Amino acid sequence: MNSRNFLSQIDGIRPRGLLIVLALWLAVMVSTPIVDKLSGGTLFPYMAALGVLAQAAVTLSALASVWPLRRILYLVGAVLLVAMSAESIGVATGWPFGQYHYMAILQPQIFGVPLLIPLAWMMMLPPAWAVISCWLLPGSYSRWQTWLFAAMGGLAFTVWDFYLDPQMVARNFWVWQQPGGYFGIPWINFAGWWLVSTLITLLIRPISLPLRPLVLVYSVTWLLQGIGQGLFWDQPGPAIVGLLAMGLFAIPALRHASMERVLDLGCDQLPAQEASPSSAMHSSY
Repeated sequence: MNSRNFLSQIDGIRPRGLLIVLALWLAVMVSTPIVDKLSGGTLFPYMAALGVLAQAAVTLSALASVWPLRRILYLVGAVLLVAMSAESIGVATGWPFGQYHYMAILQPQIFGVPLLIPLAWMMMLPPAWAVISCWLLPGSYSRWQTWLFAAMGGLAFTVWDFYLDPQMVARNFWVWQQPGGYFGIPWINFAGWWLVSTLITLLIRPISLPLRPLVLVYSVTWLLQGIGQGLFWDQPGPAIVGLLAMGLFAIPALRHASMERVLDLGCDQLPAQEASPSSAMHSSY
């Protein structure tokens, strides 16, 4: 990855408020492994919660730069409702993620699901959509391409869990009743992640995304999570797999986001007029 292209993503982000929130999130990301080491792990749950809140603030601030408030509220409500429902059903029945339960270390909880979990879905789904939008515009083509965008967006989101699940299980945030083949994580969990995130993408059908800040969020998560797990948290296996899997999406997106066609769009959003009439209906939300 060209460092100048990566830095150019930061240089062009506007407005200033988004830059401030982005800087605060980066500070939390960089300081988390340091604080974790200095505190002997006792402060990690609080740093993890702060990281989720900070990244959610960055994602929503990025969307607010191009989306109307009504549409953002629709996104937040839909993602939180579907994610919380899926997690609650998962905890109660084992479907679609497998048999697991959350530990009391993550609070507050509703129906056995920490409130931070749906927020984590919301903070990472739009960045996943953005990296796919760099080469496949949502709603711009035929119905099968709309499904393709949803499936690929769900996959870009799911590969993030190659990092997340082994780390959080090691921290005893949640427990699998029947550990599986991916560093103790059952493979059905990833199928469940992909299914639910694909359905959410079909429900939202995101268009006019602010590419540059969201691609940056995805890419920073990709890099810092890999560095943290590989160098600070003694999980080289998930670190390598996560770097490879998320890199398949992050690297092409960074290249596309640096192209003149995208940078000339001001706030780097995809033009709404490229969307089909059916997708345009969703832009009012």
